Amino acid sequence: MNKDQLRQRLEFYQDLGVKTVYRRPTTNVPVPPTPNPQPPVLPLPTIEPAQDSLLTILGDIGDCKRCRLHEARNKIVFGSGNDQARLVFVGEGPGADEDAQGLPFVGRAGQLLTQMIEGTASKEGIPIKRPDVYICNVVKCRPPENRTPEPDEMEICGQFLYRQLQAIKPKAICLLGGTAAKAVLNTKQSVTAMRGKWHNWRDIPVMVTYHPSYLLRAYNQSAKKEAWEDLKKVLHYVYD
Repeated sequence: MNKDQLRQRLEFYQDLGVKTVYRRPTTNVPVPPTPNPQPPVLPLPTIEPAQDSLLTILGDIGDCKRCRLHEARNKIVFGSGNDQARLVFVGEGPGADEDAQGLPFVGRAGQLLTQMIEGTASKEGIPIKRPDVYICNVVKCRPPENRTPEPDEMEICGQFLYRQLQAIKPKAICLLGGTAAKAVLNTKQSVTAMRGKWHNWRDIPVMVTYHPSYLLRAYNQSAKKEAWEDLKKVLHYVYD
């Protein structure tokens, strides 16, 4: 089994909630028999390096050329915000503005997200601004023509996203849109079916809501109220 296969196997068991594994003894030295012998119980090894940090993860990404998305990118968009944030937002991938600046959610959708975070927090009496949270995407390079990332692209970048989430250890995660939900929760359910309810990723509560770009479309105005309700629930859970 190679390293990538081992990583996938560990991620699979961790997502199932498995905490320990059994290991057969490897010694060939004869030992006296014991009644009902039990194999040793070991904690499931982590897939992240010990004492991981955002700076270490960024260094490991380097000038990434692991998938085809690097071919047309301008800048890698790693993430921004408080590296000890209690709340992390995860989107799909960079757009044109993000690719140009190297920062997530700085275009029209990003401006709406900022308004949602700061406006909702202000109305609810929660003293936070956008820099107090952490914001990143499933993939770190812009997909051509803003297409949806392919499964292999999401899998390659997913290892770095998972490490980001593990390094920050937020109190909650808010997933913006179906691609983020699929990548983190390994689900095929729609955002409409998942939003408004708590989910779980490695013992961290997760809320799914609409992506801000979806809310910018004129025919989706009714979804804005639902997204604000989702955000209120997240903010009160994290900061109350």
